[in-house]
Amino acid sequence: MSSVREYGRTLTTRFGAPAGAMETFIEVPFLLGAKKVFPDGLIRVKWGKKIWVALVEVKTGGNELQREQLENYLDVAREHRFNALITISNEIPPAPGVHPTIVDKRKLKSVTMHHLSWTEVLAAAVMQKEFKGVADPDQAWILGELIRYLEHPKSGAVEFSDMGPSWVPVREAVTAGTLRKTDQDAAQIASRFDALLRYASLKLGQRLGTEVNQVFTKAESANPSLRISALTEMLVSDGRLTGAIRIPNTVSPLTLTADIRAGQVRGSFSVSAPGEGKSTTRINWLLRQLKDAPETIRIEAFAARQRGDGNAELLRTVRETPSVLITDASKELKSFTVTLIAKMGGNRLAGRSGFIDSVMNGVLDSYELIGQHLKDWAAAPPRLRKPDEVEVDTTLPSDVPSAALSSQDEDAAPATATLS
Repeated sequence: MSSVREYGRTLTTRFGAPAGAMETFIEVPFLLGAKKVFPDGLIRVKWGKKIWVALVEVKTGGNELQREQLENYLDVAREHRFNALITISNEIPPAPGVHPTIVDKRKLKSVTMHHLSWTEVLAAAVMQKEFKGVADPDQAWILGELIRYLEHPKSGAVEFSDMGPSWVPVREAVTAGTLRKTDQDAAQIASRFDALLRYASLKLGQRLGTEVNQVFTKAESANPSLRISALTEMLVSDGRLTGAIRIPNTVSPLTLTADIRAGQVRGSFSVSAPGEGKSTTRINWLLRQLKDAPETIRIEAFAARQRGDGNAELLRTVRETPSVLITDASKELKSFTVTLIAKMGGNRLAGRSGFIDSVMNGVLDSYELIGQHLKDWAAAPPRLRKPDEVEVDTTLPSDVPSAALSSQDEDAAPATATLS
C-alpha cells in the first residue's frame, strides 16, 4: 500500500483517509493496561497538518476475527486518538458497511471500524493494475506480484467456498415444506446467500474493471437486518432466495433468483419496449438484440396496465412466431423481462455440482448472454427533408390562398387579427 501510491489510496480513501503521503508498519507494540498487544499493522497518512492513523488486524484461511482482540485494539486506538481499525479476512459481510464481527458499540464512539475481505483486496489490486493503471512501472510490477501472491492457493486468501453447515438441512426442509421462520438455520442461509451475491459482484467487477454492487432499498441499507428478515421469509414461504446486482450502463439491475424447490438458478434483465410501432415490431426489436442468445432463454412480455405475470415463451418459439407474446392486440407492449434459466447445484461446497458455482455461473452467464447485449430504445431524430421531397397537393382549387411565406410578401395585403 505504501509502495504503490494509487493502490494505497484506493483502499484507504473509502475509510476517510486523506490523499497524502502514506507510511505503513507491521506488528507495532502497544501497552494496554498491564499487557502488550500487537496489531498486525498500522497505517499513517499525512496531508498538511492532518494526520490519519488506522490499526490493521489480518486473518487468513478459515480463521475468523475475534471480538475480544478487536475490542482491545479499539481501546488502543481510542487511547492514542487514532481514527480507525481496519480488519482483513476471508469473511464476506452480507452488505457494504456491515462488519462481520459484533463488538461493544460504546467502543465505536470515537473510532470507526471497517472490514475488507481478501476478495476485495485482490479485486481492487486487479482493477488498479489492469484498468485504472499505475503510473510508475516499478510500482506496477510490485502490484502485479501482490496479485500473483494472493491468487496462489497457499496464500490464505481463499475464495467463497462453503455455504456452511446449515445449507443441507435448510435445503432438505425447503423441499419437504417443513422450514419455519423460527429456524435459526434459515436466517444463517439468508445471510450467507447475500454474502455470496456480494462475492459474485466483486468477481464480476474484477472481470469488467468497474464497480458492481448489490442493490438494497434505503431501509435495508440503514438496517441490514431488514434485508435478512425479508429474505428469510421468502425462503420459508416460497423456497426462493433472490437479490439484485447493479452493473454500470445496463438496462436494469441483474435479478438473480435461486429457486430451491424448482432446483433452478435464474438471472433476469428487464427492458422497456419501444415507444412506437406495432406489438410485433417491438418484439422484433428485442429479437434483434438477442440474435446470438441461446434458444432456451425465456422472454416475458408485459402490456400496458397489466397486472400479474406477463405472457412468456422460450426464445426459440418467439423467433418462429413473434405474435405468440401478444395476448391482446389492442394493448401496447410496455416492457420485456429476459431470463436465463440454469440447473441449481445442491452441494454446500464450491465445485461443479455445488450451489456456489451455480450461482456464480448464473451471474456471469446472464450478463454475458443477455445483459451486455440489451440497450434501451431511443426514438430516431426527425429527418430534414430536401426541397424536392416536399409534396404539393394539386387537387385544391386555384382560388385557395397559399400558406407559403412568399404569398405574404411584396404586394400582399397586411392581415389584421382581433383578440377577444
